[in-house]
Amino acid sequence: QVQLVESGGGLVQPGGSLRLSCAASGASGSIFSIDAMGWYRQAPGKQRESVAAITSGESINYADFVKGRFTISRDNAKTTVYLQMNSLKPEDTAVYYCTVHSGGKIYWGQGTQVTVSS
Repeated sequence: QVQLVESGGGLVQPGGSLRLSCAASGASGSIFSIDAMGWYRQAPGKQRESVAAITSGESINYADFVKGRFTISRDNAKTTVYLQMNSLKPEDTAVYYCTVHSGGKIYWGQGTQVTVSS
Protein backbone atom coordinates (compact mmCIF):
# COMPACT_ATOMS: atom_id res chain seq x y z
CA GLN A 1 0.00 0.00 0.00
CA VAL A 2 1.38 3.38 -1.05
CA GLN A 3 0.30 6.64 0.54
CA LEU A 4 0.56 9.96 -1.28
CA VAL A 5 0.54 13.44 0.21
CA GLU A 6 0.19 16.39 -2.12
CA SER A 7 0.87 20.05 -1.51
CA GLY A 8 1.44 23.30 -3.36
CA GLY A 9 -1.89 24.22 -4.91
CA GLY A 10 -3.49 27.61 -4.59
CA LEU A 11 -4.68 30.75 -6.33
CA VAL A 12 -2.41 32.43 -8.86
CA GLN A 13 -2.83 35.12 -11.48
CA PRO A 14 -2.56 34.32 -15.18
CA GLY A 15 1.09 34.14 -16.18
CA GLY A 16 2.11 33.12 -12.68
CA SER A 17 3.77 29.98 -11.38
CA LEU A 18 3.09 27.25 -8.86
CA ARG A 19 4.98 24.17 -7.79
CA LEU A 20 3.13 21.03 -6.75
CA SER A 21 4.73 18.32 -4.65
CA CYS A 22 3.71 14.75 -3.97
CA ALA A 23 5.47 12.56 -1.43
CA ALA A 24 5.03 8.79 -1.58
CA SER A 25 5.48 6.47 1.37
CA GLY A 26 4.68 2.90 2.22
CA ALA A 27 1.87 2.27 4.69
CA SER A 28 3.21 1.25 8.11
CA GLY A 29 6.72 1.71 6.82
CA SER A 30 6.39 -0.97 4.15
CA ILE A 31 8.91 -1.06 1.32
CA PHE A 32 7.70 -0.48 -2.18
CA SER A 33 9.08 0.10 -5.65
CA ILE A 34 7.85 2.82 -7.97
CA ASP A 35 7.46 2.17 -11.66
CA ALA A 36 6.18 5.62 -12.60
CA MET A 37 4.91 8.83 -11.07
CA GLY A 38 2.75 11.46 -12.64
CA TRP A 39 0.10 14.12 -12.49
CA TYR A 40 -3.48 14.24 -13.71
CA ARG A 41 -5.98 17.04 -13.50
CA GLN A 42 -9.73 17.41 -13.58
CA ALA A 43 -11.52 20.65 -14.32
CA PRO A 44 -15.17 21.19 -13.39
CA GLY A 45 -17.45 19.38 -15.81
CA LYS A 46 -14.55 17.72 -17.62
CA GLN A 47 -12.93 14.32 -17.58
CA ARG A 48 -9.72 13.69 -15.72
CA GLU A 49 -6.72 14.01 -18.04
CA SER A 50 -3.05 13.19 -17.88
CA VAL A 51 -0.70 16.13 -17.50
CA ALA A 52 2.78 14.65 -17.15
CA ALA A 53 4.51 11.44 -16.15
CA ILE A 54 8.00 10.20 -15.34
CA THR A 55 9.03 6.55 -15.31
CA SER A 56 11.63 4.73 -13.24
CA GLY A 57 13.83 4.86 -16.32
CA GLU A 58 13.49 8.68 -16.34
CA SER A 59 11.35 8.72 -19.46
CA ILE A 60 9.13 11.82 -19.37
CA ASN A 61 5.90 12.57 -21.17
CA TYR A 62 3.81 15.72 -21.25
CA ALA A 63 0.36 16.48 -22.52
CA ASP A 64 0.51 18.81 -25.50
CA PHE A 65 -1.33 21.55 -23.63
CA VAL A 66 1.46 21.90 -21.03
CA LYS A 67 4.57 21.38 -23.14
CA GLY A 68 7.01 24.22 -22.65
CA ARG A 69 5.19 25.47 -19.56
CA PHE A 70 5.20 22.61 -17.03
CA THR A 71 8.13 20.53 -15.84
CA ILE A 72 7.92 17.22 -13.96
CA SER A 73 10.82 16.09 -11.80
CA ARG A 74 11.68 13.87 -8.84
CA ASP A 75 13.92 14.09 -5.80
CA ASN A 76 17.07 11.99 -5.48
CA ALA A 77 15.25 9.35 -3.45
CA LYS A 78 12.67 9.13 -6.27
CA THR A 79 9.81 9.12 -3.80
CA THR A 80 8.72 12.73 -4.26
CA VAL A 81 7.50 14.06 -7.57
CA TYR A 82 7.17 17.72 -8.44
CA LEU A 83 5.25 19.64 -11.06
CA GLN A 84 6.61 23.09 -11.78
CA MET A 85 3.91 25.06 -13.54
CA ASN A 86 4.84 28.30 -15.29
CA SER A 87 2.92 30.67 -17.54
CA LEU A 88 -0.32 29.47 -16.01
CA LYS A 89 -3.55 30.10 -17.86
CA PRO A 90 -7.15 30.25 -16.61
CA GLU A 91 -7.79 26.98 -18.45
CA ASP A 92 -5.22 25.30 -16.20
CA THR A 93 -7.69 25.69 -13.32
CA ALA A 94 -8.43 22.20 -12.00
CA VAL A 95 -7.86 19.77 -9.19
CA TYR A 96 -4.46 18.21 -9.71
CA TYR A 97 -3.88 14.60 -8.67
CA CYS A 98 -0.61 12.83 -8.13
CA THR A 99 -0.35 9.20 -9.22
CA VAL A 100 2.10 6.42 -8.50
CA HIS A 101 2.34 3.12 -10.36
CA SER A 102 3.69 0.44 -8.06
CA GLY A 103 3.45 -3.32 -8.13
CA GLY A 104 0.87 -3.31 -10.90
CA LYS A 105 -1.41 -0.91 -9.04
CA ILE A 106 -2.15 2.79 -9.45
CA TYR A 107 -2.36 4.97 -6.37
CA TRP A 108 -3.92 8.44 -6.30
CA GLY A 109 -3.28 11.45 -4.14
CA GLN A 110 -6.09 13.38 -2.51
CA GLY A 111 -5.92 16.18 -5.06
CA THR A 112 -4.91 19.80 -4.73
CA GLN A 113 -6.83 22.74 -6.17
CA VAL A 114 -5.10 25.05 -8.62
CA THR A 115 -7.02 28.18 -9.56
CA VAL A 116 -5.71 30.61 -12.16
CA SER A 117 -7.65 33.84 -12.04
CA SER A 118 -7.13 37.58 -11.95
